Amino acid sequence: MSTVTPPDGGREEETVTVRRSESADAQGIDSLISPEAAELFGSVNVLQLLEKANLAVTVANEEDDIVAHASFLDHPVGELVDQADWELFLHQNFSTESCTPLNTLFLHLFVAQPTFATASVKAIMRAVFNAIPELEHICLVGPNVQPLEPALNDTFEPLQRLTDPGPQCLALICHRRQHFPRLHIRPARVEDHDDIMRMFKEQTSLLSVFDQPYLLTELIEAQHEDNPTAVCEIGGVTVGFICVTTDVDMQKLRGGFELGDFDALHEPQQSDDEDEPRWTQTSEKQEETRSTGAGRFSEELDAFSIQLFVMDKKYEMRSVDFIPYLFKLFPDLDLCVITAPTLSPEFPLLQSFIRLEPRAAGSLLRELYVFHRVGLRPVEVRAAVAADRPAVSDLVKDLALSESLLHDLDCYYASDTDAVRLQAFVAEVDAQVVGTLIIRDEQDMEYVRAHYNIENFIYFSHHGAEEHARIRHFVLRRCVQHFTRHLFKEVLRLAHRSCLYHRVHPAHHRQQEDSCVHHLDFLLNCAVPVRPRRQIIFPLEELGVNAPSRQITEHQAPFALCLISRKLTLEPKVTVNARVVVVGASDTGLSFLEVLCLCPHLRFNNLTLVSTHGFPGDYDHEDGAFLSTSHAYSGRDLARLPLRACVSVVTGKMVGINRKSKHVLASGGAKVPYDHLVLCTGLQYRAPCPRSVDVTRPVSNSELQSRAARRGHAGPVLSNLLTLNDLDDCAAARRWLGANFVKREDNAVVYGNNIDVYATVEALLGLGVRGSRIHVVLPPPEPGAASSSCFSDPVVEEAVASATERADVQVHRNCLLVSMKTGKQPEALRSASFTTDAKPLHLQCAVFINLSNRGVDYDAFKSVNGSFLVFDSRLVIDATFRTSDSAIYGAGPVTKFSRCYHSEEWSHANFNSKEVGQDLAATMLPLFDPTRELADEQPPEEGRLVPLYRRAKVQGAKLPGGFHYLHVTKPSATDTTPTTPAEHESQDREFVTGRPETGNYFCLHLDGYELVETLTCLSLTPLPVSNYLSLYGKHQQLLGQLSSRYREGLIRDLYRLFRQSWCLAVCHDRFSDFEQEIQQITSNQQDDESTQRTMTTDDDESRAALRNSAVKYLSYNRNLLPMFACTGRL
Repeated sequence: MSTVTPPDGGREEETVTVRRSESADAQGIDSLISPEAAELFGSVNVLQLLEKANLAVTVANEEDDIVAHASFLDHPVGELVDQADWELFLHQNFSTESCTPLNTLFLHLFVAQPTFATASVKAIMRAVFNAIPELEHICLVGPNVQPLEPALNDTFEPLQRLTDPGPQCLALICHRRQHFPRLHIRPARVEDHDDIMRMFKEQTSLLSVFDQPYLLTELIEAQHEDNPTAVCEIGGVTVGFICVTTDVDMQKLRGGFELGDFDALHEPQQSDDEDEPRWTQTSEKQEETRSTGAGRFSEELDAFSIQLFVMDKKYEMRSVDFIPYLFKLFPDLDLCVITAPTLSPEFPLLQSFIRLEPRAAGSLLRELYVFHRVGLRPVEVRAAVAADRPAVSDLVKDLALSESLLHDLDCYYASDTDAVRLQAFVAEVDAQVVGTLIIRDEQDMEYVRAHYNIENFIYFSHHGAEEHARIRHFVLRRCVQHFTRHLFKEVLRLAHRSCLYHRVHPAHHRQQEDSCVHHLDFLLNCAVPVRPRRQIIFPLEELGVNAPSRQITEHQAPFALCLISRKLTLEPKVTVNARVVVVGASDTGLSFLEVLCLCPHLRFNNLTLVSTHGFPGDYDHEDGAFLSTSHAYSGRDLARLPLRACVSVVTGKMVGINRKSKHVLASGGAKVPYDHLVLCTGLQYRAPCPRSVDVTRPVSNSELQSRAARRGHAGPVLSNLLTLNDLDDCAAARRWLGANFVKREDNAVVYGNNIDVYATVEALLGLGVRGSRIHVVLPPPEPGAASSSCFSDPVVEEAVASATERADVQVHRNCLLVSMKTGKQPEALRSASFTTDAKPLHLQCAVFINLSNRGVDYDAFKSVNGSFLVFDSRLVIDATFRTSDSAIYGAGPVTKFSRCYHSEEWSHANFNSKEVGQDLAATMLPLFDPTRELADEQPPEEGRLVPLYRRAKVQGAKLPGGFHYLHVTKPSATDTTPTTPAEHESQDREFVTGRPETGNYFCLHLDGYELVETLTCLSLTPLPVSNYLSLYGKHQQLLGQLSSRYREGLIRDLYRLFRQSWCLAVCHDRFSDFEQEIQQITSNQQDDESTQRTMTTDDDESRAALRNSAVKYLSYNRNLLPMFACTGRL
């Protein structure tokens, strides 16, 4: 917040905010463009200018009315000179030796309310110079020679011309020193004590270190050449303090961080050329050697450390002024290091430093940052020339895929017109190549636009097809990492591009990868992750020529997408170093990590996933056939998210939690430190523990159930006892069955009473196992269960039972396992015995597949219970996901709400796990995101309410008979018996077509508001699941007047109905935005009913507005909906 005052003093001062411009500001900015501004800056398309500007700044008042605006780009206005050649143009014609692409921007538009123009331009210039530390000059260079308005005339001064007459153009400049000068650095003195202590009180929690004033005084008085102190000042006022030392604790740093990139902070051996800069570069082959501290370097330490640092908030962006001063104090040292607590926000000084990776076993609660002396030197980015090849070859010689990079570089030199256009650039420091970037035309923009939400960040129509490019190769020395944004900004300018894209392929698809990127972290620090879009499954054969283009519908290997545009090159991210550890690769955990990784303005450095089998991999479709699915994440969905690039994975089970030391102990012995721990392990099938009763003595199932302890199998691991919980287990089971069971004649026992049992039966039949060899043993339902069936639709249950019977699968109902016996080989199970309602059941088996006894994993229970977290059959949490430890959160089916809520019937298990994970992320993001405010404490009455979620519960599987099954329903409470509607109401709301026998059964149910509440499909052909999921919650009128047409007998096949082209618009991922727009229009019309207009007029206007909105929706999304005729195409 700041205030601006008109120069005449005729109006009161205005409280304003200087912020980055948004697309929504375009209309207000356009209204401020005066004829004089149009003559000076030329014809301006404001929206396009906001898209292409490197920095756009808006001044808005308290009512958010726009007071002033300025747009800055990295090249002059208009077509005076090609944007790639402006530097040469200015240096030849004007005295601009100090102007470089790194420190210069150009004003392309300035508009303001006349009375506030002078004050606004000063506020904007100060904000811009403050936001960009390396910026020194702002130029106004354009072809239109016009008198300046007084506000600009007072701000800019003419550039001195070197040629006469020279180009006819406007050439003015504004310097940093006029608005936000560099700070003066000097040694600290004792009289600075009071100013320094004031900053410590305001900025840090370090005051306890200096609770006695004489300590700081003694520190300043005792400073010497190895332990100096300094302050920065402006106008004689001290605004910053720093204390450094050459006494670096190398033992702690070596044990806590990977120091190989900088030769373990020691001096490298001198080369023969003493004038050659001392570079550091880590190759992939050298990383292991250097990470251990071994290598060819001397014993002399090459670093000094920042011990204390504090800065006035108003001037913290100028804290970089300390760095040159410090290196002058230590001319023989090349490295400056600083550590910061993991939970502290990254302050601006660290944006110029390089963060080093902590060791996996490190226990330090701090992050280590390094700055190399080379970072003080200017970096030049230019197009590559043939003479650069040896230097580039040396730069990448030890990297994987270096041959691919050099091949593309040679193609660029050869200018192969038949190939896709390549452009290559190099970054230089002191005439030595320190980086290279090779880009190519992005020829798949239609595919990218249709499959990824790039329009969250750009207006696609304002970018030409030739302005999009894909990053092929990117290599940059680590010591100049902080110039990465400048490198991308310069490449966009020199290549005449506006957007750069990078594809991150998962490990199992990298055999197709030939892009050399080193380091990927550099790129991810600058680029924004792009969220993949939910895809429509098109009936291509039925659509024919009306189908989307093949560029959109073609199958490509999945990849995660990152985007760098011009307006993002000067927008740094907020770095979050807090250590967030997620235990369990469940839908909830993956959804939580997805939200964090896709935050465009946040960069999480310490996300860790602890999972039994590591990160969910890419498996054959058939591997997952043993279990049902929630359709939350497929292997392809995960490959399209940047999780692998942003999340560290620890493979192993959680076996302990140390709340005091704040670390999780994994089964492999790894200790994973955390600041915030998220437990979302879900529920698992546990190896059964037989009741150990004498089956010769009569005993009832109810008696066994009442006294049975739900514990896991504690004996030796049996090779043919398979408990399936995830795709890894299913893949391993498929391999074991193929090698040890399929070709034999022994029996298989499948034990459990859930949909996974039937999915497993179908998988066994699919492997070629005869049905007569399969025994399905169904235990009785749990005490208090509302239904013994795992299917909510009796028609589906009957169809599956009939298919199972036709396959000769033997089904045994109401059986409880009481004993398991091994044969001659004690590690293999040979038989199992069960009690029934009649005589005991004894089954010989070569494999026992367990899908019963679902609950909290025993190791997870021991970890929770051993750390004294509240556990009441589930991990107990409150409404904000917190456990009894404020640093530990819980989510998903592993949890239950505290009894103080009196909501035993509701838990996270009743809801869509993906939605729960997203809500968990929304709850925790204010802890990391400074743009969000922490929620205030809830009022007592609200704090006693548990959160309820709206998204559907989804279950799908392939069942016996070859049926593809999908069930979508609203969340419901566990213990409450659903009320049965009256028969006529049920018939009015239920729509059924087809029969299981014909393989086309479809049942759809509406709620009291005529919204789709339940959807059940049983089909012999694969289902377009994505399309059907989008139907949930839609009003029946949006589905082609479903209710009335069904009653009239016009709908005989719901499958055929939803394959029709009109329904594809409803399946579009942006249809929900269209719905909100419709609701806004109708609500506005309802508000207008209070006026004097007639109802007929209201109806006509409402229909026209709805038609216009529909046309806009279809036109804007025509790439995916070409089957609709739009205005101008009839």
